[in-house]
Amino acid sequence: MIKKIPSQELRVGMFIHELDCDWLSHPFLKNQFKLASDAQIEKVLDSGIHYVYIDTDKGLDVPDAPTEEEVRDSLQEELIALVTAEQPVIIHATRDEEIQRAYAIKGRAQALVRNVMADARLGRAVEVEQVDHVVENITESILRNSGAILGLLTIKNKDDYTFLHCVSVCALLVAFCRTMNLDAETTRLAGMGGLLHDTGKALVPDEVLNKPGKLTDDEFELIKRHPRDGYEILLKSPEIGPIPLDITLHHHERMDGNGYPDKLKPEQIPQLVRMSSIVDVYDAITADRCYHRGITATDALRKLHEWSAFHFDPKLVQAFIRCVGIYPVGALVKLESGRLGVVLEQNDTNLLQPRLKVIFNAKTGHRVEPYDLDLSRPMGCGGADRIVGHEDPAKWKLDTQPFISS
Repeated sequence: MIKKIPSQELRVGMFIHELDCDWLSHPFLKNQFKLASDAQIEKVLDSGIHYVYIDTDKGLDVPDAPTEEEVRDSLQEELIALVTAEQPVIIHATRDEEIQRAYAIKGRAQALVRNVMADARLGRAVEVEQVDHVVENITESILRNSGAILGLLTIKNKDDYTFLHCVSVCALLVAFCRTMNLDAETTRLAGMGGLLHDTGKALVPDEVLNKPGKLTDDEFELIKRHPRDGYEILLKSPEIGPIPLDITLHHHERMDGNGYPDKLKPEQIPQLVRMSSIVDVYDAITADRCYHRGITATDALRKLHEWSAFHFDPKLVQAFIRCVGIYPVGALVKLESGRLGVVLEQNDTNLLQPRLKVIFNAKTGHRVEPYDLDLSRPMGCGGADRIVGHEDPAKWKLDTQPFISS
């Protein structure tokens, strides 16, 4: 049985099933291992890991600890409560109208980040005018219909992950700024910071950046240099300004003071940096990488909510969840009727009733001819169903990407 316990309750002989933090925030070569010494426990504590999940079938038990299922159910109830009183999402264009424009914007943004990385390796300054233009394009797409470009950006291949991750963080941060009602200039600068935040990874050797396995301690320290390296690179372009620089330098800082590179205290971390750290982790843990398989978007939101007790600003995590919805674009959801559908677009009045593309019948185990379903519509008008949970496409051997990109 999998249970969640505070790290202070760890004892030699327990089997760690999961370290309750994102993958780039701990120095262990494996995510699952049996504790064989007090030194390992000290390493967990020193890493700022406040909770862990243990497997009681493989090691010592804590009788009164909550199970993984109990924790998950409690977190899901909290997420639903966060979005039930959500304000309307304003949509100015349909997804079909925006999708082709979003394709072109995604391609231009990806090419720009690739060029920025190449220039950084050669010691060249960033061409800020080009970055500004791409951020403007992304912002306009978000304003017209955020679901189109955010859906496309969930599709990443392992070879281009670093470039597309930067584009995704930019788009998500712009959408997040809209939810927070930040002004246009602040949103623009935040988007620029999102697009450039991983520029320092240009100086990380490819064999480390794309290593198909957990990093060694030395490799982890090398990766942890990328925020400061990126900051130094961007300083060569004075017109970039302090907000993108701050996001680049500090997006790995954490509210408990255990982040890097400066171990900042909460009061030292500006709001936009706090927002960027949430977006950065969300996109990272939902993507397939050479060393781990991404988790579903809904699971990722639940993890962010769980980790906000120590690592992130809880109020900002709640705002981000309201920004993307607890069933984000691209998520596979199960309906009360037994049908499975891919979320295409958030509804403008209720985040629990998105627009879907139904593709499978879980009761019969068969695919269905894909069709659109708007859960906000009443019975007889294409609605009268509700989401009962989310599903992992791999469980049903489904490829959801074609429905997100068409």
